[in-house]
Amino acid sequence: MFSIGQMSRATGVKVSTIRFYEDQGLLPAAERTAGNQRRYDETARARLAFIRHARDLGLPLADVRALISLEGARGTELNRAHDIAQKQRDNLRDRIAKLQSLEAELSRISNACDGQHDHVCAVLHAFSDHDSCLAAQ
Repeated sequence: MFSIGQMSRATGVKVSTIRFYEDQGLLPAAERTAGNQRRYDETARARLAFIRHARDLGLPLADVRALISLEGARGTELNRAHDIAQKQRDNLRDRIAKLQSLEAELSRISNACDGQHDHVCAVLHAFSDHDSCLAAQ
């Protein structure tokens, strides 16, 4: 059995987050000692590690909950897990594309400076001219 502190150290999840996951029903309610301290078993530790990994992959709690609900599922029910993973991958690809666009724009802005500071700063001008960044995309 693990105390909440041991669970936290074993999984890298903060104590307050463990309580939150328990309150949200993502973790089963912990057994309590006579002193009302939470005690978790190995199954709860594995579930918490699963949640942590899913959250590290960027899945929202609703998708984590859906994946947990598939525990023990068989056959076509498991298509939902594939759909969740694929949707998250597609969302990530969209975010990467947007970040790459931002990187290109920031490179353009940072390269706008000619190193001379005897005139209007080209970098400040580029930051103030949103239309030029939209046109560059």
